Amino acid sequence: MVKPDVEAGLAYAPDSYEAGDSERQYLLPSTGEADPALASPKASPTSPPKRQFGVLHLFLAFLAGTFACGVTQFIISRCYSCDKANHDRPMIEAKVQAIAPPYVGSTEVHHFPPVSPTNAHPTLFPSDVGYPGGTPTGAEPGVLNTAPSYPLHTGAAQLVVPATLGHKNDDGKGRKHKDFDMFKKWGNLSPWYSVGKGAFGLDSTPEVPETCRVTGLHFLHRHGARYPTAWSSYGGPARLAGRLNDAAAKWNASGDLEFLNEWTYKLGEELLTPFGRQQLYDLGISLRLKYGFLLKNFTETNTIPVFRTESQDRMLHSALNFAIGFFGYPLDGKYQQSILIEADGFNNTLAPYDTCPNSRISSKADRGVYYVERWAAIYLKHALARLRPQLKGYKLTIEDVYVMQQMCPYETVAIGYSKFCELFTEEEWEGFNYALDLGFWYGSAFGSPVARVQGIGWIKELLARLTQTPITEHNSSTNSTLNDNPITFPLGQSLYVDATHEVVVLNIITALNLTNFAADGPLPYTHIPHNRAFRVSQLAPFATNLQFQLLECTSVPGQQIRIIINDGVTPLTGIKGCPEQRDGMCPVDAFVAAQKELMAETDWTYDCHGDWTVPEGTAWNTTNGSPPK
Repeated sequence: MVKPDVEAGLAYAPDSYEAGDSERQYLLPSTGEADPALASPKASPTSPPKRQFGVLHLFLAFLAGTFACGVTQFIISRCYSCDKANHDRPMIEAKVQAIAPPYVGSTEVHHFPPVSPTNAHPTLFPSDVGYPGGTPTGAEPGVLNTAPSYPLHTGAAQLVVPATLGHKNDDGKGRKHKDFDMFKKWGNLSPWYSVGKGAFGLDSTPEVPETCRVTGLHFLHRHGARYPTAWSSYGGPARLAGRLNDAAAKWNASGDLEFLNEWTYKLGEELLTPFGRQQLYDLGISLRLKYGFLLKNFTETNTIPVFRTESQDRMLHSALNFAIGFFGYPLDGKYQQSILIEADGFNNTLAPYDTCPNSRISSKADRGVYYVERWAAIYLKHALARLRPQLKGYKLTIEDVYVMQQMCPYETVAIGYSKFCELFTEEEWEGFNYALDLGFWYGSAFGSPVARVQGIGWIKELLARLTQTPITEHNSSTNSTLNDNPITFPLGQSLYVDATHEVVVLNIITALNLTNFAADGPLPYTHIPHNRAFRVSQLAPFATNLQFQLLECTSVPGQQIRIIINDGVTPLTGIKGCPEQRDGMCPVDAFVAAQKELMAETDWTYDCHGDWTVPEGTAWNTTNGSPPK
């Protein structure tokens, strides 16, 4: 299936290595008939008399037999180890070649852990030896209720960006303003950060409003930083590395590009990077510190939480790293992890494009790619003129230069630093950031014809949880097998955590009708709108997270809900019945009624299976994520 965004990728089945037949031969008894040559001969009248042995002879024979048996077992085990290593090596090498790009010769590949480490003795290194010492527990944390201020997240610990940027001045130093933060200029490839008070138009912070208390939380987050995906319609670091490798004997780099002469491509595909693992671990700790008090509900009801993720490697391991941060290791008995399958034919609200065929139709003439290509030709014009003379023997294109910008965040979140970051000016990084805004606006958000329909499945689950009412009609991406089971889809709990992709986060923001983010659309590809509201680096970076806070207040009647995206409070005035409230609160009853009405206006059958197309370019546009009717 071709997926309509940069998050799409290949699904890999777990590898299995089977031992050779020699293992069975050594460890299992023979099932065949006995060899006649080994049978004991019958005594005959002409046989010589049997020799008599003393106790000393028997003792010496026993020692010799024991020694011989030990030597034989040692030889057999060594032969088996060699045989198994030789048996597995072709399989391992075949796997490397199967998942590695065709330019594997120019790629550094470090396989860890080894398949069969020679010093692995797990029985000598148990994970628990007892003697834990005192283990009394304390009260659950609740920073939201107890601290004088809210802990903000800056987002990029352990990562390094250059001190100077782009075109050099006469003194040899690049221009870089003091307040320029490169981490915030990478669109969906940015590490998540607290967006700051007023970022989305409300002069409010995530702290609990006066007179209110938090009674529940629905938490939605993206996976952590990853390697590039295997598929891309435009750009893609692996493609540039392949093109450079194919022409390696013909080109030579100088000036700012001189490092390419010794550079090798070190990125894998789709897996979490070490920094990505850290992001989710830290996110789990952060949530426990803020909302740990909600676990009291589970103690009182004698239950444990159910968190959800999907089967893709980066998704599952993001969820597990989050859980280790939130619960601590070991995880046994503290929560249950629901893993939804992400593949064609499996209903999954966290990967709705797998059950929406028209998501493929809309990607044939990918609206996001159309706009990105045209904008790149504008904002990278000077960068191309600057860099092309520095690479003799290879003619750089606009797309190549765009990929060099992609290489900067991908290498930074994977190996900590990237020389590619130094090649571009602040203005060009602003252009790159906007290119990703264009790609996701038209590919996954308000400008996409399938954004709304793909987001309503998760919203239907949210409403079921808010109203504690089972889902009665599965006319979207909901999974009846899981959603209809009160064990796998529990109701009435105080804390829910779901993990998904950034494209689904944007689908959901669109389907919720958070129209403040659509105010600047349709986005133009000719220039960057001043003070635009839709910024992917704020809405869907690596480890992005949405808090759906439930509150009870003495100042307003009824349960309230508010939505906080990366610590930025979001106005809900685009949702029917939600008032202009300074803290972004809306009565849950009004919120639920409005979302039900929006879902009723969304036709899953037509939007995902109907016979419609959209013309290329600006001939047709949407600002509510729906297709032409």
